[in-house]
Amino acid sequence: MWNTLHNREVILAGGSGGLGAATAELLACEQARLTISYYSQADRAQRLASLGKVVRADLRSASDRLALLQEAPHLYGLVVFTGDPARPADPSAWEETLRRALEVNYLGPIQLAREAASRMQASGTEGSIVLFSTMQANALFAGSTAYAAAKAALQHAARILAKELRGKPNIRVNVVAPGVTAAGMAESSIRSGKYDHLLASGVIPRFGRAADVARAVRFFLEPDNYITGQVLCVDGGATL
Repeated sequence: MWNTLHNREVILAGGSGGLGAATAELLACEQARLTISYYSQADRAQRLASLGKVVRADLRSASDRLALLQEAPHLYGLVVFTGDPARPADPSAWEETLRRALEVNYLGPIQLAREAASRMQASGTEGSIVLFSTMQANALFAGSTAYAAAKAALQHAARILAKELRGKPNIRVNVVAPGVTAAGMAESSIRSGKYDHLLASGVIPRFGRAADVARAVRFFLEPDNYITGQVLCVDGGATL
């Protein structure tokens, strides 16, 4: 599975964070042609400029999604890391938070995935689409309604898209659902000790690392991969 992504165009949408950076570094080792998008943290994104093109894109915007896809005219792979934890501190902001969660965690990513798939179909390209969910979409966590429900919807929509894309060209759609990982949105929770009980009780052997997730993404991007329409929980067994 080494070097099979050489010179293939891969977009890492929302890939400027810890999980995206680890994935970019792994794919760059094979000299994949990367386009990495960010929304707000330009300085962090620019640190990845040596690995590929860095562009700003708001996946809620149709014009931004189009511009992002145009950065990779021979697109082989799309990975969408975008997410918003969506936990309102103020109960009066609940409806606004819920709407934003749906836009950021579901609508933007699935629309980009479908638009990318249409381009692959039009060019006859066999490729891979990887969407990002969370362990919270596969188990019940109090207070996670806005975030988890939107990600659960994304998982279901991804599987529908995978079914729709069966045939020629073969475009695979899969989902990675990270658990308690010391990168990305869970990093601050780990530092606060929120998940220490999972280690103490033996539920998980250790906290996840960004590299664990990057390897899962790379697995789904493999051109000869035989898997589509699946959700892979990279969570050390937390959702068990």
